[in-house]
Amino acid sequence: MSRFIYTVQDPQGTVSTGNIDADDEDKAVAALQQKGLFILSIQADQDKSKGFFSLKSLNKGKISGRDLVFFGEQMSTLLAGGIPLVRALSLLSEHADNRALGAVLAEITKEVSAGGTFHKALAKHPKVFGDIWSSLVQAGEVSGQLPTVLRQITAYSESQENIRSKIITAVSYPAVLAIMSVGVLLYFVVYIVPVFAQIFKDFKLELPALTKFIVAVSVAVSNYFVLMLVILIGLIFAFRAYISTEKGRYNYNVFMMKFPLLGNLLKNMQIERLLTTMATLIRSGVSILNAVSVLEGAFKKNLVFQYALRNAKNEIASGRSISESFKKTGIFPPLVTEMMWMGEESGKLPDIINTLSKFYEEQIDQWLRRFSAMIDPILVVGIGGVIAVIVMSIFLPIFKLSQIGGGM
Repeated sequence: MSRFIYTVQDPQGTVSTGNIDADDEDKAVAALQQKGLFILSIQADQDKSKGFFSLKSLNKGKISGRDLVFFGEQMSTLLAGGIPLVRALSLLSEHADNRALGAVLAEITKEVSAGGTFHKALAKHPKVFGDIWSSLVQAGEVSGQLPTVLRQITAYSESQENIRSKIITAVSYPAVLAIMSVGVLLYFVVYIVPVFAQIFKDFKLELPALTKFIVAVSVAVSNYFVLMLVILIGLIFAFRAYISTEKGRYNYNVFMMKFPLLGNLLKNMQIERLLTTMATLIRSGVSILNAVSVLEGAFKKNLVFQYALRNAKNEIASGRSISESFKKTGIFPPLVTEMMWMGEESGKLPDIINTLSKFYEEQIDQWLRRFSAMIDPILVVGIGGVIAVIVMSIFLPIFKLSQIGGGM
């Protein structure tokens, strides 16, 4: 016997929640339907469920971007097929593979079935559905084009996930290679070098400067490794505390966007995200001023762009054109502001912005391809060079020792 938690609606329209014990979900549904109740959602009580290693227990915490893409696609299909909103939400909450998403959708279902709007229900879960979701859904509800808008949200979310996946793919192998290389270096420094250092000491050899340096590094790492680790952890916490402040976050964003090679990529990524989001918002019927307001809220982690968008929003509200307002911020390239001006003049701003976003997406792809092609040999040569220096520092005294032995 299992326990199931349900949300139902009676013939008078009253929504209620409760639990029922049954052998399986089908019998629980049948029992509720016999009472004349319309089932909005039903799912097993996980606290009562057996099986510690069930699939859903392994997938209950984090809601990924891919989960939201899948939800958007399913929701759009159900609504376009004529399924009522509450029933569509109920179905998706019941059958969600991700437990956390299923629980969120169950709460949204309850909110909407009680008379609330879909976009306000989404807004109550900002960690899952951000300002962009709620704004676009609101535009879809007002225009009566919710399925179409959901497809646009899905396309937007999928494009952002694709970029994120490309970045992860580009950096994962170099990261693994770097970690393994650092491990090898530590092994050499902590275990191999001290053995040879003791041998050289026993023979009372005068060590070359390079060998003395490597031995000194080995002694320092061996004797003060714990202290170094504590200092490193302390610096990490201090850094995190600094960037949690507004001034620290802003200075960090400025520094990263001016960082050689990497800074240009980071800035292009922010511009691409801004343009893609803006095009999606405008195409869905969101006004320019509201679109910029939503974007301002979406860039909470990059204060440089958030401040720029805030200034642009104020300029637009005072009557300036979009292109002029963005140009005045000083952080957007002339290509962006000039293309925006052309879009305003031609009345095809969403199409122009979408074209720009595709251009920046291609720029990011090219950078990642070049990075992947260059970073591997650079790491191999760099780490190999460091290991070669360490090996040379060991063999120089050995050569000297062999010469002394040969002379005898």
